Amino acid sequence: MNSPVLDLLGQLIFIDKSLVQPVYVQVAQQIMNAIQRGYLEKGSKLPGTRGLSELLNVHRNTAVAIYDELASQGWVSIVPNKGTFVVFPEDSTQKIKATTQHINDVYEYPKAPGFPFQQSFNLASTKEESTAKYSISDGKPDLRLHPVHQFSRWYSAAMKRKPLINKWNRTSVLIPSVFSTQLCNYLNATRGFHIKPTNLLNTRSTEMSLYIVSRVLINPGDLVLVGTLSNYVANMIFQQAVAKIKTVPVDDEGLDVNYILEHYANQKIRCIYVCSNRHYPTTTTLSTKRRLQLLALAKNLGFAVIEDDFDHDFQFDGSSMLPMASADANGNIIYLGKLGQSLFPSFHTGFVVAPEQVITEAKNYLQLLDTQGDLIQEQMLSELIAEGEIYRLKKKNIVTYKQRRDLLCHQLDKYFDGILEWKIPSGGLAIWLRFKKSISLIKLAEEAEKHELFLPKTILYQDKTNCAIRFGYGHLNEEELLIVVKALKEAYIKLTAP
Repeated sequence: MNSPVLDLLGQLIFIDKSLVQPVYVQVAQQIMNAIQRGYLEKGSKLPGTRGLSELLNVHRNTAVAIYDELASQGWVSIVPNKGTFVVFPEDSTQKIKATTQHINDVYEYPKAPGFPFQQSFNLASTKEESTAKYSISDGKPDLRLHPVHQFSRWYSAAMKRKPLINKWNRTSVLIPSVFSTQLCNYLNATRGFHIKPTNLLNTRSTEMSLYIVSRVLINPGDLVLVGTLSNYVANMIFQQAVAKIKTVPVDDEGLDVNYILEHYANQKIRCIYVCSNRHYPTTTTLSTKRRLQLLALAKNLGFAVIEDDFDHDFQFDGSSMLPMASADANGNIIYLGKLGQSLFPSFHTGFVVAPEQVITEAKNYLQLLDTQGDLIQEQMLSELIAEGEIYRLKKKNIVTYKQRRDLLCHQLDKYFDGILEWKIPSGGLAIWLRFKKSISLIKLAEEAEKHELFLPKTILYQDKTNCAIRFGYGHLNEEELLIVVKALKEAYIKLTAP
């Protein structure tokens, strides 16, 4: 009758002679794995070299080499005339890469869980991969404009501030943080607000802001109105909140408020999502007349308006229209925005402006999602606001982005006259391009990729009435814009050739 240890080794050890790795190393690593996993306990006596060689069908010299390898690494102790015993080294937490079909399976973490869970179609990733050299975004800034050297100085200085540790250990929330106060001052000066820190919540991003607001605001089955073409991320968030989403037409004046009055006035509207400054994706600005109509309608029907002002900082021609929230005296507007878009993305911060009671509840949700926060980021942004650096960087980058917008429009005139129609936006980092004659945008994207140009599906809008691209240009410099527009034209010619 074989010993339990011999039987165990027979079940665990597998030798793959097709590998370059020597047999004695393969076996030694698998025994190390068995010891780490607790299959072989400390003090266990291993079979003699003769018994091991017979078990594994290897030469006895190979068995000797196996034990020598284990002993050299401190996994076994060879006692003359007594045998080989398992010991457990002090530093034994390192993963052993054993070649086996049995014991090493624990390192292949299972793909499917052993329990049921809810998979959400609404949250399916929209990320796509491409090897193309160039790409078009939906309107992202150029990271290369980030002031790396200055930023390193600012960040280092923020980390050295002595009060920083006290902020980490701070238990009282009765006194607003310096960052909240500075951000309030900045928003009051740039957006016409008259808010206090109690009306403000800062988050990691506008997407996090909207997610928290949806948790505070929306119950399953609530009616949420969005534009016929709307921000797909916002729609995903509303769908995940199990809202009943209905669409409202968007024309040259923005969201059609009269349509809301005619079709939904008798229904209980929970909220309306609108990008008043530049509608996503069409870049249309909500007119003054419709802003006033929407504010009056929200007051009369008692619903919330979520005003997403995601690209307020990028205004090239004239001044940005003040947010609707700056004229809201009835507490119907929840305003979402972003600060620091001239910095690297990890130092952007989203924020919510709303009535105090809404902010209090939103902070409760934020505590669940982001208890730690980022005090270094807040310290640095506070100083950049106070010293005027945020405003200076914004104005500096606006000059660059305006030049890129004008160059893009010139190139579009050159290559797509009679093919595309567009309006030059007063700001933002994207242009809404509509094809005069409908084509397959998916096939255009496939053809463009052959010309080293990637068109993500999230910027393509095609249905019975639309054949358009939200062309984000901010991340492309002037040389790249020339290449990209030319590549897009070549792809179009190839697609439409008879």
